[in-house]
Amino acid sequence: METSLAMNTLLFLGVAIIMVPLARKFGLSSVIGYIAGGIIIGPYVLKLTGRNVDDIMHASEFGVIMLLFLVGLELEPRKFWEMRKKIIGLGMTQMLLTISLLFVVFLWAGWKVDKAVAVAMCFALSSTAIVLQTLQEKNNLNTLAGEASFSTLLFQDIAVIPILAILPLMAHHKVSNNDNEIHVIIQNLPQWMQFATVILGVALLILLGRYVFVPFLRYVSKSGMTELLTASSLFLVIGVSELMIAIGLSPALGAFLAGVMLANSEFRHELEAQIDPFKGLLLAVFFVSVGSTMNFNIIAEDPIFIFSTVFAVLVIKFMVLYMIGKFFKIDTPQSLFYAFALSQVGEFAFVLINYASNLYLLSSELNAQMMAVTAITMCITPFLLIINDKLITPRFIKGIPDVENDFNILDGNIRQKKIIIVGFGHFGSTVGRLLKANKISATVLDRDSDRVKLLRSYGFKVYYGDATKIPTLRAAGIEDAEILVLCLDDPEDNKFVADVVRENYPKVKIFVRAKNRIDAYEYLNNGINNIYRETLGTAVDMAVDVLHETGMRKYSARRLGQRFMTIDKASIRRLAKSEDDDEIHLFTTREILQREEELLAYDNLNFDNQQWEDSSMDDEEKDKADY
Repeated sequence: METSLAMNTLLFLGVAIIMVPLARKFGLSSVIGYIAGGIIIGPYVLKLTGRNVDDIMHASEFGVIMLLFLVGLELEPRKFWEMRKKIIGLGMTQMLLTISLLFVVFLWAGWKVDKAVAVAMCFALSSTAIVLQTLQEKNNLNTLAGEASFSTLLFQDIAVIPILAILPLMAHHKVSNNDNEIHVIIQNLPQWMQFATVILGVALLILLGRYVFVPFLRYVSKSGMTELLTASSLFLVIGVSELMIAIGLSPALGAFLAGVMLANSEFRHELEAQIDPFKGLLLAVFFVSVGSTMNFNIIAEDPIFIFSTVFAVLVIKFMVLYMIGKFFKIDTPQSLFYAFALSQVGEFAFVLINYASNLYLLSSELNAQMMAVTAITMCITPFLLIINDKLITPRFIKGIPDVENDFNILDGNIRQKKIIIVGFGHFGSTVGRLLKANKISATVLDRDSDRVKLLRSYGFKVYYGDATKIPTLRAAGIEDAEILVLCLDDPEDNKFVADVVRENYPKVKIFVRAKNRIDAYEYLNNGINNIYRETLGTAVDMAVDVLHETGMRKYSARRLGQRFMTIDKASIRRLAKSEDDDEIHLFTTREILQREEELLAYDNLNFDNQQWEDSSMDDEEKDKADY
């Protein structure tokens, strides 16, 4: 049955919609649902797909690229640099050991040297799509196993470059000029220039990220049209990927580096919100296409060879990964997860195996068999992780008490809570300044790109984003937030966001700016009690109540609020003198903000030394004692 590309895409999306909820209902990974759906509609069960499956698979590989771009957005350049030893140590060790052991096994099985080396290099890679999707589903990216997995995958993406260079050197014949040939600019350069070209390409990407991407996004954001920002996000990801392919680098690696370059920009959360739906959609189609391309005829012709190869690959990779985890002092449960998660063969092996076949390193029969082995290992991995989670890991963590290590204790009483401030104009910035002065961090969203740029120059971590869009709120971390501070200028937008958060995230405590008495009535009738009608005093009152909500004593917070207003009034007089000169005004503002923090910190320290206790006297008595 021959079907169009559009019809195949429709089938893939339809089966994903049906199978994934079914898999999740039985407690299985979404990846299992996708792959099972692909098998069902594939040419060996319902036979609904046609010849365009490969085209869909290649297009959906952009889901992997977008996934790595989003991971890069979460990883600031400083943290990425700190991980360099893990990336090289874990990644290089895993690649060298896995290739060596697989090569020995294949030689023992009677394979020729060139064939054994080619397949060993292809099989040493793991699936970025499956591993990162699983880590995100389990919220394990920030664990030791998550960081080790990510570091190893990143090195594997880098290792694709020398693999592409080595395979032609082993070839008996030159590649014919056909559609499957991998075209890169550096192949036409002398060997000694290729490495320098790769370094130059990465440096170019870093410069583009810093001096072109952000100004470009600022220019687009001024249009106020969300669809243009979406188009710009896709343009950046696809453009960077094509640039990396042209110079011989992995497009996924290029997308990751572009994400890292934008991780400190004000557009971080908005980009995440725009790209995430496309990433999820393309990854879903990719996993379904993996299932639909499994060749059951090849498996049936020689099942012993296929499954013995699968077993050997999984066991060798598991042993290597587990030993590496233990060597790098990762505890047993985390090492097990790391080993199970990366034991499969990755999606890039599909490309490399075909490339090796075009070089006549592999026969067409062995090509089909190795493709089947790759697909089977990818299908088995989610089940191995379930076995690890349900049967193996509980044996190691049984009896270990829960310890609250995630709390950041500030000045004795205050636990750092996840706070989101929406709107950072005159009202919201007053709240943010008082929190910042007390070393309490918050994720700040504002949709005025000029204001965001100005505030970031003052040292505030403000991000561009429209909080009336649920994906933007999710990207900012609303699912884990405990406090939401709404300070938008438009009262209707404040009401809309408040309603959305109350309906979808009822555990989040909302503090909202009200324009007038009528707004206040509506908030109260909707169950929101923390309402502040807009003046400097009410903005400070809101900040004081947020400080109290984090654990600070009520009197301490009130005292800091009063001190803040005194400092703010004095700063207005000083800033007014420099209003006509932007450069002087910027310098003066930075200086005053820094001085503001120092004075409040000093005042707070002196007050804590007095050791007031809330139970010793009421607020009125404390006011008299201090003033």
